Amino acid sequence: MYLMNMPNLREAYVDVDGYCDGFLCKEESSNFLGLLLKDSPNLRILDISVVKDHGTDERNGMVSWNQSNFVPECLLDNINGLPDDLLLKILSFVPTYVAVSTCVLSKRWEFIWMWLPNLEFKSVWNPWPGIVDFINKKLPIHRAPVIERLCIHITSNAHIKPEYIKRWIEIAVSHYVRELQIDYYSKTEILFPSSLFTCESLVTLKLNPVTLKDVPSRVCLPSLKTLQLEAESFFIDGKYLQQLISGCPVLEDLSLRFCCNDNLREFTVIIPSLQSLSLFLFGNSNLNRYKIDTPSLKYLKLEDWNDPEHYSWTNMPKLREAYVDVESSNHLKTLIGSITSVKRLTICCLEDYLYGDGFVFNHLEHLKLYDERNDIVCWNQPSSVLECLLSSLKILNWSAYFGRPQDRGIAVYILKNACHLKTATFLTDKRINDVRRLKMIKELRLSPRASSTCQLVFDSLMKTLITMRFVYQL
Repeated sequence: MYLMNMPNLREAYVDVDGYCDGFLCKEESSNFLGLLLKDSPNLRILDISVVKDHGTDERNGMVSWNQSNFVPECLLDNINGLPDDLLLKILSFVPTYVAVSTCVLSKRWEFIWMWLPNLEFKSVWNPWPGIVDFINKKLPIHRAPVIERLCIHITSNAHIKPEYIKRWIEIAVSHYVRELQIDYYSKTEILFPSSLFTCESLVTLKLNPVTLKDVPSRVCLPSLKTLQLEAESFFIDGKYLQQLISGCPVLEDLSLRFCCNDNLREFTVIIPSLQSLSLFLFGNSNLNRYKIDTPSLKYLKLEDWNDPEHYSWTNMPKLREAYVDVESSNHLKTLIGSITSVKRLTICCLEDYLYGDGFVFNHLEHLKLYDERNDIVCWNQPSSVLECLLSSLKILNWSAYFGRPQDRGIAVYILKNACHLKTATFLTDKRINDVRRLKMIKELRLSPRASSTCQLVFDSLMKTLITMRFVYQL
């Protein structure tokens, strides 16, 4: 070590190798930090940056920290004099694993992190071998009287027994948890403790995966406003789902993602207070019917790739924004008639049957249409100029522009007749070669424009090609 005895050092900026979750790769880095603190008694600023360029490497364990027998003078002078409340405030701005690591600084720091009201344990890209054992050991003795937020996100192959999840939830409930997120990898169904369904302090609940098989008849979640449930292949019963949401009198945001649940046959969502609803329904082959009744709903996102025989969308007079992607044409037609109050609408379909059925959207201001098939066969130009082109259209955004004759016909028609158009943006498909891109640009640039202030905007690749061509001509 060449750097020693630096009594006048005020600022130090250190880059160390680390994994994606922030843990150090080399023991030398840990030892260097200890020596730096030891030999810099007047250090005021220490900036440590973990270089995250080892995201795909597997590690065998955590780099150990060899704590010295004394506390560096710079820490004693600058930090130890601060009150515990302020130290907790400082620790609240760093990830939980960083806050936990401060327990080795001195005896005073040993338990400070255990008063943190917000806890987040993550092990995603690189498995943290001891994360489950750590949670089992430390969470039961956590000292904060109220846990504002507990997030456990373990998607690696860490061994998680069902009783672990139940125990963690019970501890959180006993600490009057307000926000609880459990996201884990497991092939075993887990039945949640009954105390979860009567937690009066809970405001946000997110569970993935979830099993709704034995929800108690009495559910009382008087403060719950956000509920997010995800289940893939695990048991979901519509009866228990109804029991759960009926016990949430102030629920405002509901997200349900059910995939490959052959046992899910029907469900009902009747929530007077609900303002946002997101439904993701994939591969539920036996799903036959569902009913949605949400008089306060303002936002709807529906992705339903099933073909249910019976569905009911009623009582949504306050709906202002909707995103719709459904497999069944009959379902889409039925739904469209129930969402005519929206101001913003996204539909992932351009079927002819959507038009001419008498639907009137008096409040619609923003419309997005997606056609994933890319099969616009022909363009039949209207006999007269459309009113919106003459009076109001200001912005045109076209994603995945292919430049085919039918595409070009629509684009040229809009540019030629949109009197108030300010910008027309064209984003090309990645599969188009450079020669064809340049040809498309030239065609659009040479097209007549009704608006003298209209600017054509292309994606970055098209701009690069234009620049390269200009330089080549010079």
